[in-house]
Amino acid sequence: MKMPGLEYRGVKNIDGPLVFIDGIHGAAYDELVEITLGNGERRLGQVLDVTTSSAVVQVLGGTESIQPAGTRVRFLGHALQIPVGKSMLGRVFDGIGRPKDGLPPPLGARRRDVNGSPVNPFSREYPRDFIQTGISAIDLMNTLVRGQKLPIFSGNGLPHDRLAAQIARQARLLNEDVEFAIVFAAMGVKHDVARFFLRSFEESGVLDKVAMFLSLADDPSVERMITPRSALTLAEHLAFDEGMHVLVIITDMSNYCEALREIATARDEIPSRKGYPGYLYSDLASMYERAGRIRGQEGSITQMPILTMPNDDISHPIPDLTGYITEGQIVLERDMHQQGVYPPVASLPSLSRLMKDGIGKGHTRDDHPHVASQLFSAYSKVKDIRALAAVIGEEELNPVDKLYMQFGREFEQKVIAQGEFENRSIEQTLELGWKVLRILPRVELLRLSEEELRQHYDVAGPEEKGAAP
Repeated sequence: MKMPGLEYRGVKNIDGPLVFIDGIHGAAYDELVEITLGNGERRLGQVLDVTTSSAVVQVLGGTESIQPAGTRVRFLGHALQIPVGKSMLGRVFDGIGRPKDGLPPPLGARRRDVNGSPVNPFSREYPRDFIQTGISAIDLMNTLVRGQKLPIFSGNGLPHDRLAAQIARQARLLNEDVEFAIVFAAMGVKHDVARFFLRSFEESGVLDKVAMFLSLADDPSVERMITPRSALTLAEHLAFDEGMHVLVIITDMSNYCEALREIATARDEIPSRKGYPGYLYSDLASMYERAGRIRGQEGSITQMPILTMPNDDISHPIPDLTGYITEGQIVLERDMHQQGVYPPVASLPSLSRLMKDGIGKGHTRDDHPHVASQLFSAYSKVKDIRALAAVIGEEELNPVDKLYMQFGREFEQKVIAQGEFENRSIEQTLELGWKVLRILPRVELLRLSEEELRQHYDVAGPEEKGAAP
């Protein structure tokens, strides 16, 4: 039987980020391994696969300079652990929790397994509390709820980083005084993107409530597989041990999946869709499902992973599987971005499945559900009319259709579009929604009650209302 701390000399083979070790006994899956190179340098590894006498270890610092004969391996008898504590807020760490800001390790921190512990579904509390992001496209049409996992589907060159930073700066719970923290994890991003987030948090004054885990583009790709788990481990401590509300932002999940595919290829695993391993779904679920609320606990974890869709393909395996696991998605549209609309949130394919439970009476405002439904219906009709206008010309449209065309322009430019540092309250957002709805004739607003129309539509002057058909 293998004894923790027992050292083995030499490795059988090295393939990419993996080393293969023979002649060992009793190694455990996910066990932490210390690898000592011939020059005395030490690196950490993690057991990825085991048999009765061999192990496959992924080296977190990369396998460069490792020589099979001169390498010594020590199995440490436990899984990878990172320090956790409130003292980690305001700090920057690498993907496995080591300080990256030049400061010493956090004092008094406990250590936790990065793989976390599964939450009994029976113990989960249903998410219901509205989170105000200050962004109308989200608050009005795709509401974020405390404890939800709501990803951002983007593409290369789209402003998902700016949107994520704005959410981190502005997000807050209404009518509730709770300690708030942000845990930010970046995998495979460029240095300028990491500096952008750090500068954004510093300038907005929220840096002291942010913990950053950075595995940059020039860091070993295998470290990207640990980074989101490190971030979620700290988030679980802050939420369920310290009673804080934690917003976890993870970017870019596509880089994580690429690292997973690299490892699977090195192991000669049979590929599935687009070359990704067949267990991609369960692997993503092991991280996404670490969000939520637990009955009897004050804290919560709200998760917003960002992924860039290859070729803007929403049916690609990464966004496809993510959509099955999470509770909706916020989709960024390239056409709106090219027209200068920020944030370019596409209202029709975007969805928040928990929205209905976090808005309305007792949460936002009584008219919110019907206003959102009416805006969605009207904008859907705008898309159809624009397609017709592209064929026959806008001047050939009937008067009501022309009003819908005007509504579509105003909706995109006045409701969806807003400044990067503009923080709108939910009341301001709802009033903007009513303002653009007044462009349409009253008889077109079938999803609003008579009382709501009298209270919010009829109060406007005739010049603000759509002409009768």
